[in-house]
Amino acid sequence: MEVWIEKVNGSSQVCEVYKPLQDPLVSRCSEIVGMNEENPSLREKLSFAAKGLVSKVFPKPRRAWLPTGCLKLLDTLHQTLPSMSLIASDFSYLPDVSIPGDRAPLVSSKKDGKTLDHPNYLDAQGDADIFFPTDFLLLEQIDHHCSGFSKDQMKRGAFKPVKSRRTIILDSAAFMEEFGMPLKTRTKDGYNPLLDDFRNTKFYLSVPTHNKK
Repeated sequence: MEVWIEKVNGSSQVCEVYKPLQDPLVSRCSEIVGMNEENPSLREKLSFAAKGLVSKVFPKPRRAWLPTGCLKLLDTLHQTLPSMSLIASDFSYLPDVSIPGDRAPLVSSKKDGKTLDHPNYLDAQGDADIFFPTDFLLLEQIDHHCSGFSKDQMKRGAFKPVKSRRTIILDSAAFMEEFGMPLKTRTKDGYNPLLDDFRNTKFYLSVPTHNKK
């Protein structure tokens, strides 16, 4: 199911309405999210087991926010610049998110100089900011998908599929240690803003390989 936002009886109030899945971008994102379910890693197996246990105790539909805008962007980049080198950075998680769902956003607004976090994005109209954390593992999957690599290539008896992109995900501190100049930004008391600030951010690097037809 996908969520539509509709007005309530012609008023200014809006509500969520669940409808059968029909948006092509949502459908593609759903397929990408489930790409490695047939051969999950140990971490994913543990995650699936934990979620399965929780769902038995507290059964409810799984709610997820999908990065359709990211999918559209990477589609455009790969179609226009198939041999591009990509460096992207963003928040990998956000604190105090009260909105339910996987990859849910932080919705906040400022009033009289104070920040107010909203428990429901439907109530946040006007000047509210909506911050989505980036799921970097999903970003990597979307990147490979848009470059032409998909689960359809992983057929039994076929040669191991070869990806056309080399990718790596780094914490911001690790990225700055490798590519920045942290020795020149360290303060007298040992504090280093280049390494110590923005702990909840990551970098994503993606470059083409020689495995091109």
